[in-house]
Amino acid sequence: MSEPHSATNPRTGPGRRLKPAPLLFEPSEATADPEHFFDLESIEDPRELLARSTELTLAFRAAADRATEFQAVAAAQLADPQRFDRLSTAMIAERADWTEDYARKMVEYGRELMRAGTITEA
Repeated sequence: MSEPHSATNPRTGPGRRLKPAPLLFEPSEATADPEHFFDLESIEDPRELLARSTELTLAFRAAADRATEFQAVAAAQLADPQRFDRLSTAMIAERADWTEDYARKMVEYGRELMRAGTITEA
């Protein structure tokens, strides 16, 4: 599980996001074959294979980072002391399969994101 990090991307600067390659869903027939992965196995040119696999790596990384931000915001919202149904960090950790320390970090990270307006509250 990736650690929470600041909203500043060291490669692109504050507030700027990488524009990843689109992730295209694979047809159900393709997922039945464990060797099939976004049609990479059919690319014979190593230059093209490197370019496309790099695009996918960046896209997955960006998607994971964005999903982590949403996890953090959800954790912060669940831990909000103004909620009548507020959850403790231990309960949040249990639901997300995190350690309690990681849950505390994610709650704080989510609060930072909401303060900065990076992700708006639901």
